Amino acid sequence: MGKSFRSDDLNQSLLLPPSLHDWLPENHLARFLVDVVETLDLSAIHASYAAGDGRGQSAYAPAMMVRVLFYGYATGTYSSRKIQAKTFEDVAFRFLSADEHPDHSTLAEFRKRHLQALSGLFTQALQLCQKAGLVKLGHVAIDGTKLQANASKHKAMSYGRMGEAEQKLKDEIDALLKRAEAEDAAEDAKFGKGRSGEDLPAELARRESRLAKLQEAKRELEAEARQQAEEKKAAVEARIAERREQEKRTGKKIRGAEPKAPDPDTATPEANAQRNFTDAESRIMPSGSQKGAFVQGYNAQIAVDGAAQIIVAVDVIQQTTDNHQLAPMLEQTERNVGAWPQTASADTGYWNPQQVEKLQGQGIDLHVATGKQKHGETSWPVEGNPAAADEEPSLRERMKQKLASEAGRDVYRMRKAIVEPVFGQIKEWRGFRRFSLRGLDNVRGEWKLVCLTHNLLKLFRSGYVLESC
Repeated sequence: MGKSFRSDDLNQSLLLPPSLHDWLPENHLARFLVDVVETLDLSAIHASYAAGDGRGQSAYAPAMMVRVLFYGYATGTYSSRKIQAKTFEDVAFRFLSADEHPDHSTLAEFRKRHLQALSGLFTQALQLCQKAGLVKLGHVAIDGTKLQANASKHKAMSYGRMGEAEQKLKDEIDALLKRAEAEDAAEDAKFGKGRSGEDLPAELARRESRLAKLQEAKRELEAEARQQAEEKKAAVEARIAERREQEKRTGKKIRGAEPKAPDPDTATPEANAQRNFTDAESRIMPSGSQKGAFVQGYNAQIAVDGAAQIIVAVDVIQQTTDNHQLAPMLEQTERNVGAWPQTASADTGYWNPQQVEKLQGQGIDLHVATGKQKHGETSWPVEGNPAAADEEPSLRERMKQKLASEAGRDVYRMRKAIVEPVFGQIKEWRGFRRFSLRGLDNVRGEWKLVCLTHNLLKLFRSGYVLESC
């Protein structure tokens, strides 16, 4: 007798409808996210619907939409079109959506409309991780990575080119206006008044629109140049004050010319300063993965707790450098979890004497590199002329000595092991290398969604069981 086979009749109908709960194993991530969303306060989302008059089609349940978005971001599905397709094709998405199928425009509109509320859930999810014992605040490491904006770098133009393009457009507009006047005069003479060229208004509108965009971009770059000059002036004045304090302390004049602060009122953009016409708030930044390459993007920041690689603070900035982010990231950590970390580490890009001194006053054991290590080096030797026995070493010298010590090396060595794998998990495993949204505020909200779901994945894998509501 031959081998028997199970039935595979595609036309077989079911006597009873299946239960959604039969579709997934008990320990599936989707079930965990259902429990998580039930514990979160979604009142900010619900409040936005309260002003309606009740007419029209019923809206999709906010909890369902949040579940679907969370699972999408947790598993590397960020496109609203792909999420829509997966509510039909993927069992977990179909389970989370309760067999509903919101279209891609509804998903995109929900994310856009409630982005601030969704990003606000980051703190609630972090508190769940804290409650589970995954946040210890023994060692927090800070780092940043460059992520692509939803814009092409080929849609950017430099300040120098803007001036040339602006003049060219003005000349073209003047030529079109003269042509229109000539054609109007000719048609008036032939047909009488009231006739005009039909193709010129569209050409004029197109060029005038481009001219307006160019002029707006120029104004933004000029305002940015003045702001940068203000920041540089404040930094130079702080260095001068530090220099004079050191001279007063040591009784010796420091060699070299005193730095000069720029005048913000006369500051102008560099000729190569650029603005993108697709996402004006994004910036050209050096690529972190390809040496010598550049991306149109943003600088995404995280602070990571060393116990279980939980992200405790997040931000997105437009600056390519990180040297103003040390204090803001640690201050945000304290706001989010209610305490300062015992130890914090960051690479040389975060060295900022004023912020280091301020944070040390909070009792944080800081380990911030003051310069780049050469390949193969395991410590930071003290450079320059060492302070005399009767002189107090500068803040930079003290930090170098600290990092050169055996204890300092052991702490700083852990920095890479704490924060860099998190970027790897987000960018490689989950494939998040480019923002879907445009504009700094929107990008910040989306980055919080990415980091929120990173923390939920860590919480899920820890085996923590949420208390039932």
